[in-house]
Amino acid sequence: MAKRIDVSGLNAYYGSFLAIEDISMTIEPRSVTAFIGPSGCGKSTFLRTLNRMHEVTPGGRVEGKVMLDAENLYGAGIDPVAVRREVGMVFQRPNPFPTMSVYDNVAAGLRLNGKYRKSELDDVVEKSLRGANLWNEVKDRLNKPGSGLSGGQQQRLCIARAIAVEPKVLLMDEPCSALDPISTLAIEDLIGELKERFTIVIVTHNMQQAARVSDRTAFFNLAAVGQPGKLIEIDDTERIFSNPSVQATEDYISGRFG
Repeated sequence: MAKRIDVSGLNAYYGSFLAIEDISMTIEPRSVTAFIGPSGCGKSTFLRTLNRMHEVTPGGRVEGKVMLDAENLYGAGIDPVAVRREVGMVFQRPNPFPTMSVYDNVAAGLRLNGKYRKSELDDVVEKSLRGANLWNEVKDRLNKPGSGLSGGQQQRLCIARAIAVEPKVLLMDEPCSALDPISTLAIEDLIGELKERFTIVIVTHNMQQAARVSDRTAFFNLAAVGQPGKLIEIDDTERIFSNPSVQATEDYISGRFG
């Protein structure tokens, strides 16, 4: 199976501070990869390097290589905006565009990327909302503000918005941390369905969630406060949770620290 993402020798900085050091990993297509580790170890920073969002942070810069299929996302002449169309992102807290309707939230990326006839937009909006398991809940309120939905519905609306432009990869930064247990379960079920179409990478602090939704798990850690975060190991999720190679991984998963 061809690699979807291949990262090698990646360092990420905030100004002169080295936040994560020498990260290398492969992420397979149409799979779910979970990033786990204690707060401050660089999981979300690394996630944002995968679609060049890290550079948006003042002082943010990256060294190393991120290959998406055969293209280096940090290569000369690569447009970061084009990268973010290929590698979509869902954030920790639902962030629908507050003044836009449910329909316009989903259609926003499509309208930015090109001209669509109304009938084409209608089809993609419905397909995306169905893909996010939200269509039946909102089909009669498409013209109402997206901000009027519940928290769990808003997060699924953001997922619909992300998948509407058909990215190759979907990044999720703790997508359930602000949600109630029922909404969390809905998002987890959705992740299982979406991996049939997309490559998914998720940051989570919930060990049970990582075990439930992911095919592979990467454990990040840092030696001490002020030191850069590092990838300690990455393996099949079942092996990480039952027989990790590194003692620190077992200590974290078993709750001895973190």
